Amino acid sequence: MDAYTVLLVDDEEDVIHVIMKKIDWEGLGFSVIGYAVNGVKALEMVEEFQPDVVVTDIKMPYMDGMELSGHIKNEFPATKILIFTGFDEFEYAKEAVHLEVEEYILKPVNSGEITRIFTRLKQKLDQEISEKRNVEVLQNYYLESLPLLQANFYTSLIEGRIGEDKLSKYISDYQISFEHPFLCCLVIHTSASRIPENMTPLLLATSVQKQAEEYLGERWRAKCFAYLGNTVLIAQLKRETEVSELTDDCDRFCRYVRRMVGAVVTVGIGMVCESPLALSRSYASAREAVSYRAIYGASRAINMGEIAPRQMRGAKSDSEAETGNLFKKILLGSEEEVREAADRYLEQLALGLNSLQQHHIAVMELVTAMYRFSVNHKLPMEENFGDMKKLYSRLLEMEPTGLRNWIINTSLDFREKLILERSCSTKTFVSRAEEYVRSHYGDEELSLDTVCEVLGVSNSYFSTTFKKETGKSFIGYLTDYRMDQASRLLIETSEKSYVIAKNVGYADPNYFSYVFKRRFGASPSKYRTEHGESEN
Repeated sequence: MDAYTVLLVDDEEDVIHVIMKKIDWEGLGFSVIGYAVNGVKALEMVEEFQPDVVVTDIKMPYMDGMELSGHIKNEFPATKILIFTGFDEFEYAKEAVHLEVEEYILKPVNSGEITRIFTRLKQKLDQEISEKRNVEVLQNYYLESLPLLQANFYTSLIEGRIGEDKLSKYISDYQISFEHPFLCCLVIHTSASRIPENMTPLLLATSVQKQAEEYLGERWRAKCFAYLGNTVLIAQLKRETEVSELTDDCDRFCRYVRRMVGAVVTVGIGMVCESPLALSRSYASAREAVSYRAIYGASRAINMGEIAPRQMRGAKSDSEAETGNLFKKILLGSEEEVREAADRYLEQLALGLNSLQQHHIAVMELVTAMYRFSVNHKLPMEENFGDMKKLYSRLLEMEPTGLRNWIINTSLDFREKLILERSCSTKTFVSRAEEYVRSHYGDEELSLDTVCEVLGVSNSYFSTTFKKETGKSFIGYLTDYRMDQASRLLIETSEKSYVIAKNVGYADPNYFSYVFKRRFGASPSKYRTEHGESEN
């Protein structure tokens, strides 16, 4: 068996070299892969080499041993951590217990004690590997993994990747049963644009899935799993006609989760089928049903079998006048007038929509018109449109509220850019930002937000414009300017390094030294010595 790997971390290199030389690592079954003198470098090495054991001190620059241990436990939980420290403090020891550190040893430590520690640690590592290979453990692991294996099987079914020759074997191996003769796919889509306070999209989707399992799972003997950001249920029906009851139940579920967890949910109900192998067609129709929320709205159930889009008769409602009015308000109107014009445009648009296909055409015509407007007025298009194919796909999936928000936000963004273009040219705009840096670089509170507030523009537009004109991000430009001023003060004055740090906007002299060395390749004191002598 290969030796277990060890990474040593201590800001005193002499200590590391003593440990490396005085311990018979090979005899103990270990191999030292390297060392680091601070926590930041150590974390980089852990990410690269993923050692079995990390031996670290506590007090180190940039990132101490406790913070390093926390990162390792979160990201590499299998790595064992040993702390060798000269600090006999209860709080450190308590935190080490919380982090499940293997050993907390006070310095100085002799080679005999280190040998005993690593002998015990090797026995523990050997035992863990032995347990992982144990047949009984593997069997338990299989049972624990069964829900995930079943979910993968359901995913393969709706993707149409299961052949008839393998179906019965998978059903047997994964302990799956379909008791009723008819099956139906449900796709539950949770709106990511309307998230309740103190919730995240992922947390809300998880909550909706749990509610679906409880509300719909038992009655409909449903198999529930997550797929492509939605919750999918495979419902079982005794009779094909039960799909009407299922639809009503799903409609009640939408109102239930809206009331209970604040989620805006659309349930798409696919076509009923008689075989698991036909679930891919049922799933496809359920997804299509969900997309009809763009016409029928969200927070409801939509049964694909009940949708019969009416073909449009007569001439389509003319929305060109409202499009022109919207662009006129973008050019000359207030924010409120832009919002009203967008609402009137959507009202006029909705009069001519009778099918999902017509909705798709209308959305593409809208995006084309707005793209043409941005080109005619020389507005930066990448920020608003980006990859047009992805934009079309995203807009076609939106419900009416989401589409309205996109139209209004894009229109208001156009308006802001046009106002800015009229007030000053891009070069003048960037020059004002540079002048502000030259006047306020000593203010430690100076930030991107500060400059944007002074100039009266959004962060995203300022950042894009500034980098386009200067080739640097604003923070990069500010840092370089501060470092240039610091290098000048080091050569031209005899001020202490911490005073110069404060004068150029750094409250923490250690961090100032770190940034300075990263820029010039030398510490402030060494830089002063070398360049001061060359000036004389």
